[in-house]
Amino acid sequence: MARIDVAMPQMGESIAEGTLSKWLKKLGDPVKRDEPIFEISTDKVDAEIPSPTAGVLAEILVQEGQTVPVQTLVARIETDAGAAAAPAPAAPAAPAAPPPVAAAPPKPAAAPVPARAATPEPVPAAPVAPADESLEDRLRRKSTPVVRKIAAEHGVDITAVPGTGLAGRVTKNDLLGFLESGAATPPAAPAAPAAPRAPVAPAAVAPQGIPAGSGAITVIPGPVVEPWDGDKVEPWSRIRKLTADHMIMSRRVSPHVASLIEIDYTRVSQVRARRKAEFAERGVNLTFLAFIAKAVADNLRKHPVVNSAVMGEATILRREINLGIAVALDWGLIVPVVRRADELNLFGLARSIGDLADRARSKKLSPDEVQKGTFTITNPGGFGTIVGLPIINQPQSAILAVGAIEKQPAVITQPDGTDSIAIRTKGILAMSFDHRVVDGADADRFLADLKKSLHEFPDNA
Repeated sequence: MARIDVAMPQMGESIAEGTLSKWLKKLGDPVKRDEPIFEISTDKVDAEIPSPTAGVLAEILVQEGQTVPVQTLVARIETDAGAAAAPAPAAPAAPAAPPPVAAAPPKPAAAPVPARAATPEPVPAAPVAPADESLEDRLRRKSTPVVRKIAAEHGVDITAVPGTGLAGRVTKNDLLGFLESGAATPPAAPAAPAAPRAPVAPAAVAPQGIPAGSGAITVIPGPVVEPWDGDKVEPWSRIRKLTADHMIMSRRVSPHVASLIEIDYTRVSQVRARRKAEFAERGVNLTFLAFIAKAVADNLRKHPVVNSAVMGEATILRREINLGIAVALDWGLIVPVVRRADELNLFGLARSIGDLADRARSKKLSPDEVQKGTFTITNPGGFGTIVGLPIINQPQSAILAVGAIEKQPAVITQPDGTDSIAIRTKGILAMSFDHRVVDGADADRFLADLKKSLHEFPDNA
């Protein structure tokens, strides 16, 4: 008879904690080795965690919704099914509450060892983590151990730094940019917590609902909404909350501009028809999205400003071309990343896109697979949308939306100069870009080259 400990796994180097979002097994349920027993959510990805052994779920030490450091004991599995019933009642009462208490104190004080609950540290952490603090507030405040260490060394309050990570979380680049800008040296740090509501970024906050002609830089709260009789109220999932925060932040940070261009996919359609069976024999579905991704990856190298990020008052021109591919899930949206997409041929891109999408839907992605994107492609056309104007996926500078691809009548000029009407396969590409670094001419030149690449797509790409 033996009991096997199940710990909160570390889902990436920068991940110091995780939220146990859902138990897939109940107390006393039999489990098989490698069978998913609970789901976790980090600020990077949701994942199902498999059982390390076969047996019975004898103890549940962390309840749904609790956020704990990595390596925190989450449950115990009894390998002898007959003995599991006796110790089970003790599980929810004792260990369920302590993990969150132990989770918060070590984060600000002992960043290099986020998984250990150091007893001398609880007192300093108390004022930083009020009891009524929301999960999103905790995520933003805690950030990563590296960020907290740098902030402590420079005496910076993390909540005073504008964050570009999920849920407004402060990244290392955010903090370094904040320090380089000199914003940390004036005695403005104590006043910073009140600033995010108004004066910190007047130009960015103003568009969020301020009446025309108003001189006040104030964020107008949304209307008070109450459910009516017969309405169904669905609480947001964690990924929905993070997405909402990220989108609001992106609209405030980047002045969004969009350019649209019409694409004739007839050439792509012909190449696809010829090669689709070949790809299918190798287990890959050849979609229009793969052709678009290939053309985008090839052209980003020629237009580096579109493959960039903003750091303070400087532009980072990314060396790597990492394409984020937005995947719609039943519970939200996630953007897995195809690394070094410009080094892949059409088959490699089609295979990578299909694999990432499948694993995103089955919660099999690792945190590394949703990080370090440099340009994002979203495909609302898959649902029949003619054109979409997407919000930039921070900290990137541009995002491309693929509209519905359909057969349409079009005017074709013949070699002899005469015009005729023919059936062509056409669609619209729309790109939103950050006008701080990408000028309209930059965006238009990129889209023009993208159009040319798709119109002249080679057979052997």
